Amino acid sequence: MNRDDFLQLLSKEGQSLLSQIDYSTKLDIVKTITKLRAQGHDPALIANALSQAKLRKRAEAKFGEFAERMFFTEAALEQASRLQVAALHANRFKQAGVTEVADLGCGIGAESLAFASLNLNVKAFELDEVTAAIAAYNLAIFENVDVSNEDVTKLDLEKNQALFFDPARRNSKARLFNPQDFSPNFDWVIEKAKQKPSGIKLGPGHPHNQIPQEAEAQWVSVDGDLVELSLWFNETKRQDISRSALLVTKDAKYELKTNEKEQPAPTGELGQYIHEPDNAAIRSHLINLLAEETNTHTIDPKIAYLSSNHEVKSPWLKSYKVIKDMPFDRKQLKAYIKQNDIGTLEIKKRGADITPEELRKELAPKGKNKATLIVTRIGDAHKAIFV
Repeated sequence: MNRDDFLQLLSKEGQSLLSQIDYSTKLDIVKTITKLRAQGHDPALIANALSQAKLRKRAEAKFGEFAERMFFTEAALEQASRLQVAALHANRFKQAGVTEVADLGCGIGAESLAFASLNLNVKAFELDEVTAAIAAYNLAIFENVDVSNEDVTKLDLEKNQALFFDPARRNSKARLFNPQDFSPNFDWVIEKAKQKPSGIKLGPGHPHNQIPQEAEAQWVSVDGDLVELSLWFNETKRQDISRSALLVTKDAKYELKTNEKEQPAPTGELGQYIHEPDNAAIRSHLINLLAEETNTHTIDPKIAYLSSNHEVKSPWLKSYKVIKDMPFDRKQLKAYIKQNDIGTLEIKKRGADITPEELRKELAPKGKNKATLIVTRIGDAHKAIFV
């Protein structure tokens, strides 16, 4: 979205258009455009309003009912925290005794919204002019938030009590995977974060070897969806915790945490059950704690499946009863599928160089029954496990 697009949407006509569009799977785009053009609306404004309505619909997953009155850009929505996760960030600062936070790279204002809701005074900064204007609009209901369109690397951060960083991990073309390509530069962010009560939000795939020893690293999963890695420094870091995995569900929060170096989980034979750990436990390299907590073991030290001969009920695990395991051989698999009249086949894989969609075509299931197939590696051999 450019400056003119945003100003159009802010106009009386733009707001009126947005209020008329209920963006859902049932919306007939062609009929809607025809109807709005017949009313005399500018075609560019119609397209702009439809795009914004679509973004608001997508944003409901992160912002709930707040989404219907907010503005978004594609990139900023992609990077924005869910409100329940932003609330966790805000609580870190609150528990640390902080009263004022600089939100450095505020995007469309998700973190600042959570900070302000906990009565923290917020200085929000955003480099992109339109995104900063959107943040100012989204946060206008809060008197304790000030939004500025500035380059955070040129600010005197000594004036701020606490810092929160959300460096841009996308450019106009693609997602950025090298931390040195982030904006601001990752080394600069770390240098500043070490000086204050600070938090840094990152993608969950961030390399472990680029996590400073001074930080507490926490991987967060929401209802099984791994959403972020956050790093915490000084007063926002919990004592005696260096790595943690947090699972947030509708009803509760669950955590694995340690201050020890990475430890391998015990390894044993494939049992009567196979368990798929939540990705927060996997990415945090805390499978060993989960195995200890659930009395399970890995079937290969390099593969993140757990197994047991007993049934396990844990929010951290998706558990399956093993029906049949065999070598990964397409001819044997086709015979088993035909013999058991399997027509609907879900294929899961880990540590195996296959594409589930292509394998499903090769196996050509045509029966009336359903099955789930796990393809994985155990030692040097590939296994096919029906569950």
